[in-house]
Parts: sequence; C-alpha cells; structure tokens
Amino acid sequence: MIVVTGATGGLGGTTVEHLLKRTPADQIGISVRDTAKAQHFADRGVRVRQGTYEDPVALRNSFAGAEQVLLVSGNDPDADMVGLHRNAVEAAVAAGARRILYTSQQGAVPGNPYRPSDIHIATEALLDDSGVAWTALRNGAYGPLDQVLGPWQRTGVIAQPQDGPVPYTDRADIAEATAVVLAGDRAFDGPVNLTAPNAVTFDDLAKIASGLTGHRVERVVLDDEQWVAGQIAIGVPEQMARLMLTWYQAARSGYFAEAGPLLAELLGREPRTAAERLATHVAA
Repeated sequence: MIVVTGATGGLGGTTVEHLLKRTPADQIGISVRDTAKAQHFADRGVRVRQGTYEDPVALRNSFAGAEQVLLVSGNDPDADMVGLHRNAVEAAVAAGARRILYTSQQGAVPGNPYRPSDIHIATEALLDDSGVAWTALRNGAYGPLDQVLGPWQRTGVIAQPQDGPVPYTDRADIAEATAVVLAGDRAFDGPVNLTAPNAVTFDDLAKIASGLTGHRVERVVLDDEQWVAGQIAIGVPEQMARLMLTWYQAARSGYFAEAGPLLAELLGREPRTAAERLATHVAA
C-alpha cells in the first residue's frame, strides 16, 4: 500500500495519476482534507480517507496499512508547518510505514535565505530522527514561470530583482518521477535532487523569449526595495512580497544553481526545459 497526502492538489494529484499507470488501484491510498474532491480517484478503486496534518488521529487512520507514505509539504505561511509535518511523520511511524517520502526543496541547506528552506531543513531532521527509512525529494522550482518572471509578455520587460541560475523544473515531470520512485524497486535514502537538466538566469530567459516572440525582451534588474514597493502597489501583501524576495536572494547566492541527472534517469527521457515551457506558454 502506498498512501499519498495532498492528492487533490496539483503535485499530489498528478503523482497519483502516474501511480495508477504503475500500481494496482487497490494498492494506492490517499489522505485528503475533503474526500468529496477525491471522488474521481475513489471511482477508480483508490482508497480515499479523510486526513489532515492538523488531526493526528485521522492521519493515522488514513495511513493504516501503508508500506510507504508520501508527505506533500504544506505551504501555509501563517501555520506552524514544522509542527504539522511532525504530526504527519509521527502518524506515518505509528501506522507502521516502512518508508516516508517527503516533498522537500532544492537548496534546503543551512544559510539559504529563502524562508521555506528552514521548514524543509527542520522536517528532514524530523525524518532522520523518526527511526524509519526516509527520502526527501528536493524538487527544483516548479511554479509557473510567470510567477518569477512577471508580466513580461505584456510589458516586453523582465523587470525583477537580481537573480541567479535556477533549473526551472516542470511540475508534471516531478510528479511522474515521484511515482516512479514510489512504485519502483530502487530505494533512495535521505535527500535527493529532482531538477531540470540546466540552470538558467533571467538574462538567458530574456534571450529565449526574444527568439520565441520575434521581439526584443529586455532584462531590467530592479533594486530589492523598489521591487517590493512595486508588488505592494499592485496589491500583493508586503509579507508575501518579502517572502518571495528571499527566493530571488537565494537564487543570486547560488543556492539553486546545481542541476542534476536523477530526474532524467527516473523518467527515462530528458525533462522539459525552461525554454520548452516558455515556448508552450508563448504559443498558448
């Protein structure tokens, strides 16, 4: 039995879809906040149980019988995510899971200024102390490219803070690779990186975008405080803007620069590159 949390979300749900291609449905379970939203999985034979990181008792029930549990990391900036992840780890241990997998983040190392890194570092420490075999999937940045590039198609300008090389990774590739790890015979102990094959900068992406559109896309480096003020002016809460700023600061310091081959090995093909993703976005 493989149990996946967060299966009504983008990463968890796509992982389950790929698991269904590799594992009998009756060997897959999911733990979700709202079981009604997972009816499409129940209809296909997946075991659906209610469970949230806030409710350890329900979690233990939703993890019952699991040989492996995939913990999809939470992202509520106002919550005690380390405490909630502790609940999930302890529930998986109590349920008898033999391995816990956790969706961590590339660059989850001490000193990284990107604030969520601290959550992942602490959660990996919890896993290491759990007494159960564990794998931390340190995923490359897989959010929408416009989230970090800004409205460049409208403005013709990538006007963001100073950045650094990042192997922008396709979420669908990460989900497929996660399913391969869960359903396969190859075990990974501790942290492993899942990233696109090449790290690129905004300068690189501006050149790629220029070639795709036939119009020059300019890269403009904004002062950090100037960028924060601009975000606030368009309605982004200051706390959220400053949180995102730490991501740019981490990128420019090289915390996301390393690109590894494991994602390609697991997929059996080359992952989608940032250039390919940008081309799809332009075509759409």
